[in-house]
Amino acid sequence: MIKILFSFLLLGFICFVFSPDDDLRINKIQVIGSHNSYKKAIDPALFKAFMAKDSVNASKIQYEHLPLTDQLNLGLLNLEIDIYVDEKGGRYAHPKGLALIKNQAVYDPDSEMYKPGFKVLHIPDLDFRSNFLTLAGGLRELRAWSLAHPNHNPIFITIEPKDDTIKNSFITPAEPFTKKSFDDLDNTFIKELGIDHIITPDMVRGNYETLESAVFHNNWPTLKKAKGKFLFIFDTHDQKRTDYMAGHPSLKGRVLFTDADPGTPEAATMIRNDAKDPEISVLVKKGYIIRTRSDADTQEARTNDRSVLNAAMKSGAQIITTDYYQKSKLFKSDYVVAFDGNNKYFRRNPLFN
Repeated sequence: MIKILFSFLLLGFICFVFSPDDDLRINKIQVIGSHNSYKKAIDPALFKAFMAKDSVNASKIQYEHLPLTDQLNLGLLNLEIDIYVDEKGGRYAHPKGLALIKNQAVYDPDSEMYKPGFKVLHIPDLDFRSNFLTLAGGLRELRAWSLAHPNHNPIFITIEPKDDTIKNSFITPAEPFTKKSFDDLDNTFIKELGIDHIITPDMVRGNYETLESAVFHNNWPTLKKAKGKFLFIFDTHDQKRTDYMAGHPSLKGRVLFTDADPGTPEAATMIRNDAKDPEISVLVKKGYIIRTRSDADTQEARTNDRSVLNAAMKSGAQIITTDYYQKSKLFKSDYVVAFDGNNKYFRRNPLFN
């Protein structure tokens, strides 16, 4: 009887230490995370004024997110951060929306927006409230959580560089990204997280000639090797992507993966926002990691339309982003995004089962 009990306990210990998923490559999983993960709701009075002027566009940004730590504690494994260059500091320190409506909540109590460095917000002067105002501050929060949970599954984070300028509007013009900006960006990740906590293109490429060749040879790390780490994807497909890759063939020496074109040396991760795009499954089966969306502009949540969500799950896209891992508190809706089963935000990829 004692022998049987000992064997049972030993088996339980082995199962606890060695998960059957540990040897699964990270391109063969599927995770759910948040879109614009930093975003707080617009102040109610300011939002009311915006609705009166442009109800269509106002409704598209009527969503909010929990602080990063709370999202990670729920089990989300994807985040998204929008960044703005602020070389000298202070560019976004005085949102015009604060002056339009009086008696709003304090915006920047610690004067972080006056310091040089990348800032985090959605739309200057209008949708500017964030759970963390600087990229460095957000990364420090991620590192603290990661160190407290060293065996967490890899967390995928898309980084969108924002420098569009809206003509004929009161919105503060964005500072353009430069090649120096991209070097500063990489250095910020390394400084705040530590290179050992980041899955880099160099790690995936290994000894293969190109990053894409490594992807085709299934050289993504296993979940076991990826525990406690972050993988960053640069969500841009314009000149900023070209400038980030310049001088770094196959992204050698870079920190972020890019939204690369299939068939190029840098191809490993891609953004395909249309979850119903039939090409997604084809790309996933080739070995690429694909990010898609289950909802956008609050539309699916308002109509409780799960067709895009179902398409995203079926597509095999490894990363599915949503604004609704919980029900909206800003309008009535039953729309929630999660997998069936005990693990709401992680599962084996259905295309490889």
